[in-house]
Amino acid sequence: MGKILVIGAGGVGSVAVHKMAMNANIFTEITLASRRVAKCDAIAESVLARTGVKIATAQVDADDVDATSALIERVKPDLVCNLALPYQDLNIMDACLRTGVHYMDTANYEPRDEAKFEYGWQWAYHDRFRQAGLMALLGSGFDPGVTSVFATYIKKHLLDRIDTLDILDCNGGDHGQHFATNFNPEINIREVTAPSRHWQDGEWVEGPALSHKQVFDFEAVGEKNMYLMYHEELESLAKHYPEIKRIRFWMTFGDAYLKHLEVLQNVGMTRIDPVMYEGREIIPLQFLKAVLPEPASLGETTKGKTNIGDIATGVKDGQDKTVYVYNICDHEDAYAETGNQAVSYTTGVPAMIGAAMILTGKWTGAGVFNMEQFDPDPFMDMLNQHGLPWQVKELDAPLAF
Repeated sequence: MGKILVIGAGGVGSVAVHKMAMNANIFTEITLASRRVAKCDAIAESVLARTGVKIATAQVDADDVDATSALIERVKPDLVCNLALPYQDLNIMDACLRTGVHYMDTANYEPRDEAKFEYGWQWAYHDRFRQAGLMALLGSGFDPGVTSVFATYIKKHLLDRIDTLDILDCNGGDHGQHFATNFNPEINIREVTAPSRHWQDGEWVEGPALSHKQVFDFEAVGEKNMYLMYHEELESLAKHYPEIKRIRFWMTFGDAYLKHLEVLQNVGMTRIDPVMYEGREIIPLQFLKAVLPEPASLGETTKGKTNIGDIATGVKDGQDKTVYVYNICDHEDAYAETGNQAVSYTTGVPAMIGAAMILTGKWTGAGVFNMEQFDPDPFMDMLNQHGLPWQVKELDAPLAF
């Protein structure tokens, strides 16, 4: 159906191109590009061995709009799938506008020098993409991404009105490391250490990071401590579903992870401002990233499951109702299929599906869009078909917290 250029050769990029190669009827030509072409070549070898599909590779500095534009002109894709760092979103969007190509990503833009992510920077591109007749799809990962599609599915099929929405993200996997992050350490730690924030009664409510804890019993994982956090889909869901009175995001963390994180914060290793070291400036968090395990290397040792989903309360046919839509993914199964652990898998598969929605014409439009603005059904169907089956449960009562 189309040619795709994937930028970013981490675990998510690896999963995405493996799954694209498994759907060669949709992705007729695949090019994988990154700052380090050797990483692309290693993934291409795995794709060939696992699927028999040969993908092209290329080197690109996604911070350089001219270089990215030149690569797009050479590859001539129908869609650019941005799986690089969130810092690079605007540059890649600029390159897509310059070359007349559709755009998609999995995480919204944030500046390097400030731990703050918001959709405003990318929403500001709407008129430029609309006038160019191009589509930009934002946040086609799991959260954001699938969690927003779950909300849309709930509104379309399960509830006439959503009053409250809670997104619960549990990683019950164990990688055997004293301290490691399951995706880019720099992005992960910036996210976790940011103040909490949730939407309630038409305004944002903020609090200290990791200050609000609840215990939840996750199917296939068990009871876990989960913490109130801010996550980007809250912003777009609050915009597109103004009826919802309260929207919250929860993520599980183990005690050992939080203790390591506390120590690293206390000694200044999570700082994102430059410090002088031996006559040169370094960013402590970037240095920490360099000494931590590469997330893509954790797949071989990670065991356990993830459980991510939406709990919504509201009204159906005049009756109060609470529904839970969720997915359970096994780390070892994900690794057996693609060579990557489930955190990468649960983001890379929806990236493939979002790209398929665009290339097959299931989702169309000119401008900048979030996932919840489209029909959820074809996306939900592909989740079931391609490794992330979902379940629906009706709960006896709303969450007690």
